[in-house]
Amino acid sequence: MRAPGTDRGRLLLVLVLAAAVTVFTATVPLLRDWFDLRVYHGTVHSWVHDGGRIYDYRVPGTTYGFTYPPFAAVVMLPMALVGVHIAVAVALLLNLVATAVSLRVLTGRAWRRHGWYGCALAACALALYEPLRDTFSFGQVNLLLLALVLVDAWLLTSGRERWAGIGIGLAAAVKLTPAVFIALLLLARRGRAAAVATAVAVGATGLAAWVTPEASRFYWTHALWDTTRVGRLEYVSNQSLQGVLARLGVEGKPVWAVVVLLVMGVWAWRARRAVAAGDWYGAFALTGLTSCLVSPITWVHHLVWLLPSFVLLVRAGQQRVAAVLYAVLCTSVVWLWFDDASGVDGFLGGNTYAWITLGLLLWLPVGHPAAERSPFSRSASATAPAPRQAAAAIAAVSGQPGRGPGATGSAAASGTSGPGRALLRRASSEPTGSTRPAAAKPQSSSDRASS
Repeated sequence: MRAPGTDRGRLLLVLVLAAAVTVFTATVPLLRDWFDLRVYHGTVHSWVHDGGRIYDYRVPGTTYGFTYPPFAAVVMLPMALVGVHIAVAVALLLNLVATAVSLRVLTGRAWRRHGWYGCALAACALALYEPLRDTFSFGQVNLLLLALVLVDAWLLTSGRERWAGIGIGLAAAVKLTPAVFIALLLLARRGRAAAVATAVAVGATGLAAWVTPEASRFYWTHALWDTTRVGRLEYVSNQSLQGVLARLGVEGKPVWAVVVLLVMGVWAWRARRAVAAGDWYGAFALTGLTSCLVSPITWVHHLVWLLPSFVLLVRAGQQRVAAVLYAVLCTSVVWLWFDDASGVDGFLGGNTYAWITLGLLLWLPVGHPAAERSPFSRSASATAPAPRQAAAAIAAVSGQPGRGPGATGSAAASGTSGPGRALLRRASSEPTGSTRPAAAKPQSSSDRASS
């Protein structure tokens, strides 16, 4: 299939793709009904207007409640002033802004080479990415945290280290997982930035303890250590290493601890080499991958932390690899094993996203000094390709239908053939289905909380 050679043809193609993506995202994956946002909104309203306690609130008809540190609830206090529909609209806007900021940091000014046509194709591809679309439809905070962390990466690479660490500190205070980026700063011997991040995280946590001391005491002494509040470890959406072990029936903490230490060792070795070469974006990408692997629970929507890795694959000239892996992450393939992840097929297929994350940690091309300006800075200096070439490049990166491996993956993502059709039949039976009552928790089991 040849790319259209006129602006009118390109506009028509973009409109057709946008319509197809809109229909797909509105019907095939089935919206999560902004469930997590309703948890946040309900928690804050109960706390402010009804005198309830943060960690006692449950969405009516479910057992699901707030699981983040108290500072997250403090940040979400403005929700007490608005209804849930306005909160949804604001969340969508914030996630769009966070996505734009993240892409701007990762690509620099390279996006200008492809013009409106390339950007429109890339937007269609992003809308298919399962972790991204789940973050939007759950009303989750993942993209906001990613943007905060990537802004710090930009500060470290642009000579503005004085302010570096603030984003990481805020992200770590809202959700504990980004704290691993403080370890990266220490590993890279950026003591000032690590100190700033730690001070911001501690200060934000202290502010929350001043605002709501009872909730802070409960969280740090009880809720933090009670993993049952978050969800079942063996649930197929948990694509962390502990999720893999749980689905194998390995429940002992020592085994998981050994695996985590091995992964952290690989991360430390590769991240140190990336930083030594001035490849801060590579180091941040590796750290995002590691955070997903070592976290006790990594729901599918947490895998937005893989986006920097795909940008780096493109930077290294691995467009086809990026397209294939990206297309797999658009298919919701792990849900084929929603009912039963046992056996060899369950081990391989039910943990597909975890294997992709682990593979990227081991083999992601990093250590390119050119990345000191931006992941695309090396290619940005080249002569801009003709529109047809630009369209082909964007299609390859985004996994849109066309030549090469990306075509097959994209077809699966659109649900037109292959396992996608089986997934559509299966999707309506899982808790995320829109056929379920609105109060049903769409992410995990019916007896465990998760967000």
